[in-house]
Formats: sequence, C-alpha cells, structure tokens
Amino acid sequence: MHCLWIMQKTVILKVKPFVEEAITDLYCKTLPGKCFKIADLGCSSGPNTLYLISEIIEAIGSKCQKLGHGPPSFQVFLNDLPGNDFNTIFKSIPSFIENLKKNKGDEFIGPCFIAGMPGSFFGRLFPPETLNFVHSSYSLHFLSKVPLGIENNKANIYIAPMSPPSVPKAYLAQFESDFTIFLSSRSEEITSGGRMVITMIGKRNSDPFSEDCWDFWELLAQSFRDMVSQVRYLIKISSTKKYISSTLGSSLYWTLFIK
Repeated sequence: MHCLWIMQKTVILKVKPFVEEAITDLYCKTLPGKCFKIADLGCSSGPNTLYLISEIIEAIGSKCQKLGHGPPSFQVFLNDLPGNDFNTIFKSIPSFIENLKKNKGDEFIGPCFIAGMPGSFFGRLFPPETLNFVHSSYSLHFLSKVPLGIENNKANIYIAPMSPPSVPKAYLAQFESDFTIFLSSRSEEITSGGRMVITMIGKRNSDPFSEDCWDFWELLAQSFRDMVSQVRYLIKISSTKKYISSTLGSSLYWTLFIK
C-alpha cells in the first residue's frame, strides 16, 4: 500500500502544473463568487487525499494575492465509495486546515469547508451547476462492474496474452459505458465555464494485448494461480490425513486439522 501511495503522489506531482493552470485560468476568467466549490472524485483515504486540495487552495490564494483580491471561501467535496475510510479523513481535517493557515496565513487562505460525498461517480452526485472544479486521479480506469462476456477468460484476472478476442472487446464496451455516464453526470454538475482534470492509466498503443496493458495484472494473476495450486495441494494432503486418521480410529486430529 505504501508503494501505491508513492506512485499516486508521483502522478499528482506530474499533473500539478496542469491543475494549477486550469485552476488559475478558471478563476481569472470567471472569478467565482464568494465560494469556490471543488470535488475530488475517488479520493481514497491516505497521505495523498488532501494533498492536491492544499495545492488548489494555495494556487488560488497566490492568484488572488497577485490580483489584489481577498481569497474566496472553499467548499471541498471528497468522494469515494461508501466503504472508504472517511472517518480517518475527517480526523485529519482540523490539522490540515491549521497547517494551511500556519504556512500561508489567514489572509492568504480563505475559509475552507470539507465534506464527504460517498457514492459512485458513475452517476449523479451533486445538484445541477454545483461545482467549479472537478479532479480525479487514478480512479476512472476502474470499472463500475465486471464486464459481461468474460466467462471464458480462464485463469486470468484481466486481459492477458492468451485471452480470447472477445475479452478486450467486453472490457472496452464496459469502459465506454462507464465513461459516458461519468462525463454526462459531470456535465450536469459543473458550472458554466468550470474545469475538470482527470488522470488515469492509459496505453501506449491501440493493441489490447500489448505488454503495458497486461504486464502488472499478469503478475497478480500468477500469484493467485500459485495460491490456488497450493490450496489444491493442501486439500489433497488433508484428504490423505483424514483417511489415515479415520483408519486409526481418531477423529480428533482431523477435526483440529480442518480448523
């Protein structure tokens, strides 16, 4: 998990200039009212959850300072599935806001109100024309459900070199459906002139069987296959021990072995 956080942080840092450009351009052209509303979709619950929010707030604060304006207030919506650990995020918010003000000062940072918004972003989450800026990092490549028609993708957990041609087509169809719903939902929720920055895993070419598509998942699939083979071996051994135990008239050993 630690490695995953580092990888996500690296991606966020690479995208940071694009986020700052979108944010400052939005603020200069539309000059939102007293409240600037932001949504981070697929926020998770780790060290990176509030990092980008702080960067956005500081970017707007810097622009306001250059323009001679006071900073706006901020309404931040953190979205993820209901099973996400929102409690951990909420516990970190007071120290997060305190550090922002300590590092930049009250005059640089406007009031910040942070709320959780549990639910799937493959559908509506907010009322019409609510958000000025939407961000999502490393979340949209996860599908809303298992694609239909991959039952014959034996011993694989994703597209693999030995997958039938129908498998990548099924994944593509599901992604197109999910992404269409996502964009349609956000088009209703973002204000006129609003901005959105999305980061997701992509591919270097259009070949569905290229190595950059399946390399990581194939390693994970191999791990699962190894685990399954070990379980089968243990079941075989346990069945032998059950037979030996029963022939010796001892069921106690078998009971303990199963547990």
